[in-house]
Amino acid sequence: MEEGDAVRSHLSNAAYGILDYAAYPIGMLIVAPVVLRNLGVELYGVWTLATAAASVGGIIASGFGDANIQHVARQRGARNKAAVVLAVRSMMGINLALGIVFSAIGWMISPLAAAHMTLGDTQLQQSCIWSLRIASLLMAIRAVESVCISTQRAFERYGAAIRISIAARLLALAAAAGSTFLFHSVIAMIVATGCLTVVGLWLQLAHLKRLLWAKSLTPVFDHGTVRSLFGFGIFSWLQAVAGAIFSQVDRLILGVSLGAGVVASYALSAQMALPIFGFAASGLHFLFPYLSHRLSSSHSASLKSPLVVAFACNVIFVGVSTTFLLLFGEHILRAWAGSAIAQDSAPILSMIIWSSALLGLNVTATYALLALGRVQIVTWFNLAGGAVMLLLMLLLTPRMGIRGVAIARLSYPFIPLLLYIPLVRHLLSKPPAHENSPSLEEFSEPVEVAS
Repeated sequence: MEEGDAVRSHLSNAAYGILDYAAYPIGMLIVAPVVLRNLGVELYGVWTLATAAASVGGIIASGFGDANIQHVARQRGARNKAAVVLAVRSMMGINLALGIVFSAIGWMISPLAAAHMTLGDTQLQQSCIWSLRIASLLMAIRAVESVCISTQRAFERYGAAIRISIAARLLALAAAAGSTFLFHSVIAMIVATGCLTVVGLWLQLAHLKRLLWAKSLTPVFDHGTVRSLFGFGIFSWLQAVAGAIFSQVDRLILGVSLGAGVVASYALSAQMALPIFGFAASGLHFLFPYLSHRLSSSHSASLKSPLVVAFACNVIFVGVSTTFLLLFGEHILRAWAGSAIAQDSAPILSMIIWSSALLGLNVTATYALLALGRVQIVTWFNLAGGAVMLLLMLLLTPRMGIRGVAIARLSYPFIPLLLYIPLVRHLLSKPPAHENSPSLEEFSEPVEVAS
């Protein structure tokens, strides 16, 4: 590939990564007024809870996605076509099994969750139960869909998978909002979402099958492949679970300690600052498959140049976005949520912005170490950071209130930032005497793997 084409490909992948991160939340904001007007606040709340449950469950059920990216990218570099197809089919088996487990758990606990959410309103409770149960089924669908998306990313082709994913999700949002004009039912909204999600999955599978030239994508459990995927994937799964917990624990502690009113100011400040990390992580995600593939044909020392460029882009983006929010964040909050929220957020806003900024700075090190197969150290550093944050929240919140939560949140990124130490040490290590397998050759013929 020509250097100019490679740069355009990387920029395209970065843009699609950011679009994938931003499109659905923006779509939720656009359709929210329609749903609120047609269904009211309570049913809107049920809808948001059901979509959040499907999202979180899908993320946890597909936590092995990074293992699929790393394994497929390396097998691509080794030109081992059969191993790529076998890895994808094994990943299908793993994610489908996890998706079914979490769907079953969600289905069973839906009545209990609905009882706590609806406070005795029988009609609302029934709507909530079935909305949560349908959302539970979506967990398995999204777990399988994530295999398609992660495999496309392993091929450094973000566009096709993300276009289908975004189109399906935005059309699902439009269909859900449109159903409120015909049916005064949140269940109809979730059903509409489910139908479009199934269509999106079918398109993803068809596209993946053509990409791999595979005659079948039926799930299998090949012992050697599953063992290899689990060696990496169990740690990436732990990170997904921990991320889902740590991203919500601050709000839970704050709500229990100081009440729901205080949570609003904190949550809006955090929501405004989160894109610093979110855009950095989604925009630079292409580094992971790119470096994994490159490592299959060269030593890690060859990664120094692209990593320096990536880190420079990482720092520039974080620096510019952080400066902007430090200067204008309070004004944005005032225009967005009112002067009362802006005033309550003033003592903590800068700390929340800095916490997101510092977390955004570790993106390059995280993806580089994942590509190098050092997933254990990435996992332990992130878990250590989360544990420190949780401990400080429990100690500081009773004494300092919302400011204590913000200080604890600011402590979290410092331990993951230390990931640059093992990365630099690895890059400075002496190259081995031999070279790895040759560079990528695209798939050009059908591959069939025995079931």
